[in-house]
Amino acid sequence: MYFLRLLSNVVALALVWALSTSGVSAKSDTQVTAFMQAVAEAASADKDIAAYYRSVEFQPLWTGKGKEFRDRRRALFDALERSDEHGLVPAHYDIAGLKAQIRSARTKRDLGLVEVKISETFLDYARDIQTGILTPSRIDDGLVRKVPYRNREANLANFQESDPEKFIKTLAPNTPEYARLRKEKLLLERQLGRGGWGAPIRAKKLEPGDQGNAVVQLRDRLIRMGYLSRRVSTQFDADVQKAVQDFQEAHGLTADGVAGPSTIAELNVPAQERLKSIMVAMERERWTNMPKGERHVMVNLTDFSAKIIDNGKITFESRTVVGHRDTDRRSPEFSDIMEHMVINPTWNVPRSIATKEYLPMLKANPNAVSHLTLYDGRGQVVNRGAVNFSQYSAKTFPFDIKQAPSNSNALGLVKFMFPNRHNIYLHDTPAKSLFSREVRAYSHGCIRLHKPFEFAYTLLAKQSSNPKGLFHDTLDTGRETQIDLVKQVPVHIMYRTAFTEAKGHMQYRRDIYGRDAKIWRALENEGVALPAVRG
Repeated sequence: MYFLRLLSNVVALALVWALSTSGVSAKSDTQVTAFMQAVAEAASADKDIAAYYRSVEFQPLWTGKGKEFRDRRRALFDALERSDEHGLVPAHYDIAGLKAQIRSARTKRDLGLVEVKISETFLDYARDIQTGILTPSRIDDGLVRKVPYRNREANLANFQESDPEKFIKTLAPNTPEYARLRKEKLLLERQLGRGGWGAPIRAKKLEPGDQGNAVVQLRDRLIRMGYLSRRVSTQFDADVQKAVQDFQEAHGLTADGVAGPSTIAELNVPAQERLKSIMVAMERERWTNMPKGERHVMVNLTDFSAKIIDNGKITFESRTVVGHRDTDRRSPEFSDIMEHMVINPTWNVPRSIATKEYLPMLKANPNAVSHLTLYDGRGQVVNRGAVNFSQYSAKTFPFDIKQAPSNSNALGLVKFMFPNRHNIYLHDTPAKSLFSREVRAYSHGCIRLHKPFEFAYTLLAKQSSNPKGLFHDTLDTGRETQIDLVKQVPVHIMYRTAFTEAKGHMQYRRDIYGRDAKIWRALENEGVALPAVRG
């Protein structure tokens, strides 16, 4: 008992000191109420909550008397109870326990303790809905994104000064993409309540002119998915073909109107799996809950596309080739700032490629990869005939390998630089045939552009009246030349297996690196579940 009284006195003295240093007169410890002492004691383990309550002289945010306090509690509890609409977990916030603690409070000290508990819950919810439940870097090595976490003390202070309902609505990402994902989540949940998309299609291939039970299964599934109006025909006719094409376009498939093996495999993905993709996409959208930039570049790895977006509108789009599925070649996900482009670039071969791929070839034949030049530590060209490559390992290999500017350069004729520790950038490529493939994961991690020249023209149009002329005049010199962007452009390398379009069908893509499967498992570990299995 003596220890508890001593601890209480220490807290009280600390509280008096905190009040006095914040500009409040503290003539005696009688000014310290039991409520204030309880708040100071409960908040002491959390520096942000403690700082907030010091700034408001340990006055209540939630548990005072009057309409403003009731409105704050009501707005928070309503949001917590509806948090599953965002793919969050209402049970995490122990809503019933908080309400019971409020009802059972009999003393000022009881109110002080529950006051801090509500603030802790508010901040937990604010982080979850603003910037996500998960920490990306703990899930996969390729998730190197920096999440824009908010200042917790500022969240409390801003909430205090705002309309409670309006403020809580601003916590979730305020983007058209997030709003559309949330809407699609609710629509798909209703569809699941009606039995999903029905029986899978039992066929290997269906094409125009076919008929029978498998065509009926295809027809019914397309109807339930929203690609085809209700009909009774059993024929694979022009309407079914058009619906198949629409489905293919919405799933990143070759839109030939023939339901081949890959199309049927995507058609047979259950609605539950698509719902998981949407919920993962919402979590990913929370990780990027920040201004993207009036002009920015958006690369979606799963869609094999790069877009320039100006004030919310796509002004340029190109196919891409992205990192190979091999673990050490996958493209990472992050955001950075594009600073310049290099025309007629030299390819400085990354050491990992030089030692893993080229060194074994040089050991077998010193004249291998003759289009590449070796340099020593002084920058002098190495005479291959004078080198015994067999004496070197990946660790001891002493040479730099470069490829001079040319049409056959691995980087093509232009690269777009946003310097980063991952050594990832966008560039041209001489391997044009890869862009015709449906799945385009072949690079060592960098993003290859199908239309790099047009990409450059669009970027330069902001700083030149003749962007095409500027680009080609520089290109024609044959010399490596850097052109700085007068206004630097944010680049966001994303990975979305579910994304929306302003008009049209929901878009789905394959999980080429298995990252979304990992994220879903991590969400499940946090208690997230589909409505059909939520206890």
